[in-house]
Amino acid sequence: MAETKATRKAERNLKKARIEKSLARKEKVQRQPANSEPSVPFSSKRKGKAKETVKNSTTPQDQSSLPSSFVIVAGSYERLLYGLGGTVTSSESGYEFHLKPIFIFPAHVSCIKAVAASPNGGKWLATGSADEIVKVWDLGRRKEIGGLMHHQGSITHLQFPSRSHLLSASEDGTLCLFHARDWTVLRTLKGHKGRVNSVAVHPSGKVALSVGCDKTLRMWDLMRGKGSASTKLAKEGEVVRWSLTGSSFIVQSQSSIDIFSTDMALRHSITHPSRIHSVRFCKRVNGKGELLLVAAEDKKISIYEIPEDPEQLPVMVAEMIGHSNRVKAVETLDIALKTSAFKNKNMRETTTIVCTVSSDGKILVYDLAALPAKLEDKLQLRPSAEYDTKGTRLTCLTIAEGRPTGGSKPMNGKRKHEDEEEGSEEDENEWEPQSELEGKEEEEECEETEEP
Repeated sequence: MAETKATRKAERNLKKARIEKSLARKEKVQRQPANSEPSVPFSSKRKGKAKETVKNSTTPQDQSSLPSSFVIVAGSYERLLYGLGGTVTSSESGYEFHLKPIFIFPAHVSCIKAVAASPNGGKWLATGSADEIVKVWDLGRRKEIGGLMHHQGSITHLQFPSRSHLLSASEDGTLCLFHARDWTVLRTLKGHKGRVNSVAVHPSGKVALSVGCDKTLRMWDLMRGKGSASTKLAKEGEVVRWSLTGSSFIVQSQSSIDIFSTDMALRHSITHPSRIHSVRFCKRVNGKGELLLVAAEDKKISIYEIPEDPEQLPVMVAEMIGHSNRVKAVETLDIALKTSAFKNKNMRETTTIVCTVSSDGKILVYDLAALPAKLEDKLQLRPSAEYDTKGTRLTCLTIAEGRPTGGSKPMNGKRKHEDEEEGSEEDENEWEPQSELEGKEEEEECEETEEP
């Protein structure tokens, strides 16, 4: 009898140990960061689905999944945050873009240096400032969620690799990966000696690149949360960007752009006619292939065509004009055009908008469909829409997909669940839109001044 009781107790202990081990293994898998767009899974149940998604991450988006409206958010030296609602309407020539201000208010106590919006219809907006704080906002409800105070230096870069994760960089030499559900720090990446200037996450979401004032290019394993490779650069890297396919990346420094392969081998060097402030890859609307958009001191956005042969040097094919001062940032977004509101059934279904901000205080929107597939001479593209902030020194820019305001409504039965995944914290701090004059009266002097 005693032997039977001892056997049963041993079996119960063994079963309990197996359950605890299974839970520990599940928790370990769930704590691994998902840093891709599309995202890498947190649970092993979705592993096969995620691999398939990552494999197809470079294929064009279906028209039904693209947004038909957008929100432009721009930060400034005057610490004002601008939000513009963008819409597309039909016209005699086909379609036209409209911009309407939806909020203007001082978001930080110092100049705003970085902004980022969560992708794929996500609701989060993050802003970073010289006040060393990353603030998180709910774009749908227009509420402030709170501030992330994990850095000990000015925020230099923000990026949402997926709807549920935020990656930040700072002058303190660190990178932080946050989970958007509870805004806890999943990873703190250390390695740079001094300011981190820029970060870029690979399309697979598994690795990231960073450059800083230590003239070092570093590659990070985001799954393990540690550095995987590094190399010294001849000059300080200011911007790093992956190509759309993830088969190469660029490092920008002053007026030069260096193109590298994935093994960090230098392929080409481009010398731009003017000092560069921002660089962005995007796909062609007409024809095939990738383009490289270069925003610079010369008041223009230069468009370089990326040859299919990686051994060939990119060539400048067009320019976007319209600004009267240096162009500080450039961003792109694919949008849907053909909806039930459009009468012209022969018009194109999708296009790519290019948005820019400048020290002249203007926010411009260009239609990349205006760039033909083949060009004989260099073409100049003019803006399709414009908003003038009346002299505000704009510094940074992001574009979010349009969402209904006043709360999240279920879309195809999935929106409610997705919002719970992103985070469902209610917040007491509601945005208080105010006039530009009110914001400037409260303006505090930013430590960093505008370049002459």
